[in-house]
Amino acid sequence: MLKAHPRGLMVLFFTEMWERFGYYLLLGIFTLYMIAPETAKFAGKGMSNMEAADIYGTFLALVYLTPFIGGLIADRFIGYRKSIYIGGVLMAAGYIGLAIPDSMLAFYLSLLLIILGNGMFKPNVSVLLGKLYERPEYEHLKDSGYNIFYMGINFGAFVCNFVAAWLRLTYGWGWAFAAAGIGMLVGVVWFAFGTVRFPEIKEADKISPKREGDQSMGRIFAVLLIPAFTAAAIGWLIPGNIFGSDSNDAFIFFTIPVLLFFFNTWRMAAKKEKAPIAALLSIFGIVIIFWAVFHQNGSALTYWAKNNTNRELGPKMEKVINTIASTEEVSTVPRERKIIGLHGEDLGTKMAGNYYFDNFSEELPKGNLNGKPKDLTNDEWAKIQTEADASHGKLKLWPTELQASINPFFVIILTPLLVAFFNFLGRRKKEPSTPGKIAWGMLISALSWLVMVIAAVVSSNGMDKASVAWLFGVYGVITIGELCLSPMGLSLVSKLAPKRIAALMMGGWFLATAIGNKLSGVLSGMWDLFEKKSNYFLTNAVLTFAAFAIILALLPWLKRVYNENVGTEK
Repeated sequence: MLKAHPRGLMVLFFTEMWERFGYYLLLGIFTLYMIAPETAKFAGKGMSNMEAADIYGTFLALVYLTPFIGGLIADRFIGYRKSIYIGGVLMAAGYIGLAIPDSMLAFYLSLLLIILGNGMFKPNVSVLLGKLYERPEYEHLKDSGYNIFYMGINFGAFVCNFVAAWLRLTYGWGWAFAAAGIGMLVGVVWFAFGTVRFPEIKEADKISPKREGDQSMGRIFAVLLIPAFTAAAIGWLIPGNIFGSDSNDAFIFFTIPVLLFFFNTWRMAAKKEKAPIAALLSIFGIVIIFWAVFHQNGSALTYWAKNNTNRELGPKMEKVINTIASTEEVSTVPRERKIIGLHGEDLGTKMAGNYYFDNFSEELPKGNLNGKPKDLTNDEWAKIQTEADASHGKLKLWPTELQASINPFFVIILTPLLVAFFNFLGRRKKEPSTPGKIAWGMLISALSWLVMVIAAVVSSNGMDKASVAWLFGVYGVITIGELCLSPMGLSLVSKLAPKRIAALMMGGWFLATAIGNKLSGVLSGMWDLFEKKSNYFLTNAVLTFAAFAIILALLPWLKRVYNENVGTEK
């Protein structure tokens, strides 16, 4: 299958694999690091769930906002390869900087380096891949090429969490962050080697010629970036909060000039470019909802895995986990703990140290000051404590971050099957168009959240420890939706975007991802406000079904634009 594709595909495949190894290693432990107590063996930042969700969402948003600027710079000035080198080195420095302990300055500066580096790296490696497929003999393979490329992303995302778990539980958080930086540097070296060996990568890296009507970078800064940052400052400084926090206000205000810029890009485009740009902007608006719910894997679903999922290991599974990562050991020895109520209120401190207190939830409801959940009888509670005593005061749990590997595991398994399925339909002239695949992806993603609604209901909204099978269920379904949507979105941008602004429109795709990511932080920040977690998951399902209904209504027009500008597909 790979022989039919450009040779540069595997160079970009492994480059992106190593970059995603570092990035998803960070995401797998980022929230856990922020909420870990400062007094723990390996100290974290001691933040609340809401504080961590706000930083998590803001970081994700900015990570996917800067590709807009990185795409412009690559398009107009330095080309795609130089942008990839610069971005890779900046990200590596940021990951390694996070390994500096006890410094909030280093923490925020490192996040800034990662944000800027991703802006230079992410859109340009995707655009460079698309340019490899511009030759006639490769054009029909573009969708499957992006699927294969996407599998590389997820192979790195799968492996990294096992490395992160072993390093952070054995040596501490800093070693795990440093491993992310080393992985990024390996990716940069691999890319340099590949560009020397396969000249077609260099040939594909051509700076777009300036055309009449193009805006200069100076004008872009004047009409876009300066107003955007000014608006962000206003959003941050206004008294009170409009959207829940200063960071939310600043981000929403920032995006308004950016959205106006893309609207003007469409308005000022040549007549033949207007319809493709309008179609892409419509898709961008719809997929915001997908990313808002999908990227809760690092926040809300991490909270569910940590506090509401049965992570206790039997002897056999303990050996398996210790072989590939490291088990998480929890002491049952009593110690003084601060108790926080459902809505953040301080309920004082108590001597605590048992399986249920340490691992059920850091936020016990009122009335549980004795450590015994009110839904358990005295006999049931005594049995839990007896089992804890039988384990000599220790319990073995699989590390929370391993849940982040479930999704990339399914991507690796399902990608070849999905590519083969679409090839099967293609041979029979029944393959859906790229916009059609995106619509199917949105529907399947909506269905995935119904899995978690059922999980919450059958586990009494997490009061009973839920089986890990529910996490496999939700990730298994949403992965199919993701494979129909995310790589197809990248492919659609590369097909429909006018060549002179290819990286700019790819930046628009990541801008939509940025807005969705910020919304994921906003939604996750409401996690503690939902007493019934089933209602929280149902909210995600309703939002995604609404996005599906919109794209379904637009699908006839999207297909017409696609057929007029790319080729006839059903």
